[in-house]
Amino acid sequence: MTPVTSGASFTEEMQGATRVLHFTGNLTLARVGRLPERLDALNGERLVLDLSEVGRMDTVGAWLIYKLTRDKNAEVSGANEEQSALLEQVASADVPVKVRPDRTSPFSRVLSQVGSATGVAFATMAGLLGFFGALLIAIWHLIKRPRRFRFNAVVQQFEVVGVHALAIIGLMSFLVGVVIAQQGAVQLRQFGAEVYTINLIGRMSVKELGVLMTAIMVAGRSGSAFAAQIGSMKLAEEVDALRTIGVAPMEALVIPRVLATVLLMPLLGFYAAVMSIVGGGIFSWVSLEIPPVTFVQRIREVVPITDLWQALIKAPVFGLIIAMAGCFQGMQVEGDAESVGLRTTAAVVQAIFLVIVLDAFFAVFFTAIGWL
Repeated sequence: MTPVTSGASFTEEMQGATRVLHFTGNLTLARVGRLPERLDALNGERLVLDLSEVGRMDTVGAWLIYKLTRDKNAEVSGANEEQSALLEQVASADVPVKVRPDRTSPFSRVLSQVGSATGVAFATMAGLLGFFGALLIAIWHLIKRPRRFRFNAVVQQFEVVGVHALAIIGLMSFLVGVVIAQQGAVQLRQFGAEVYTINLIGRMSVKELGVLMTAIMVAGRSGSAFAAQIGSMKLAEEVDALRTIGVAPMEALVIPRVLATVLLMPLLGFYAAVMSIVGGGIFSWVSLEIPPVTFVQRIREVVPITDLWQALIKAPVFGLIIAMAGCFQGMQVEGDAESVGLRTTAAVVQAIFLVIVLDAFFAVFFTAIGWL
């Protein structure tokens, strides 16, 4: 055996029509010396590379041997298991590298992006439907075993989703009511019909903007919190720990959040509508000189009870969508902390998008049944 400190070299031997190269020494970066130049000077093919007397070989030596097999159609013999594995790795790494990506037309690139986005959208919708089915199954299990219902967790989510949101939702709705009154009065003044500003404030606040703005605010506030909380628990393997100790994550994490959001959305929507009407009423009192008594009386005359029913019907559906989107995206977190941010953003975007789409369907449906 050649000593491990010897330099790399080879000798030639003719065996019939085949030329055999007997390598000796260490085929390593520190020992190859002028071996690459000698190998490049070889002519002819049908070479056999005998590695039986090689002490050590690193990737540099493996590359020299592989280059001979590739360029001169040589065969390798006498390689031990470690050397053979290294040669295979070098061969697998010998792939062309593109300095620049293939140029594609803008139309093809846009079409590819649209196709990818469409595929992701359909996959997400399928995932949400499956998540909804799992939620129904978990609710059914709770109905059969009521003692497993986590009342304290639901009450805690009541505080997070509802009580802590009263200030921001109230302020937002109040300012929206002021804006509606101001913009409506400016436009109606051209026709001498400023009194109809009350109609605009009442119907828009109760029928649409109250519950819709509340849904958007809850999606940005609570939906994102659901996704971030559950996603962080996924990264910390706390969700797996719950399964290990026999606690279903759907019952412990998802149902309390969904139930709290569904139950509180009608209350928050009604509260937002009232605050919007209050804001519009104060503006009408200050700028249009409409007394509060007249404003309230007019509101009672122009706002039908069907507007309130529409808001109260839409609110729990919006709450269900928001909570499901947040919890679903939280459960999809995996990999690293960056995934938490991406899933949180996706939860907010999906919740707001679905809320607006459902609001459009509700508008068409209520118009069709005569709730104008």
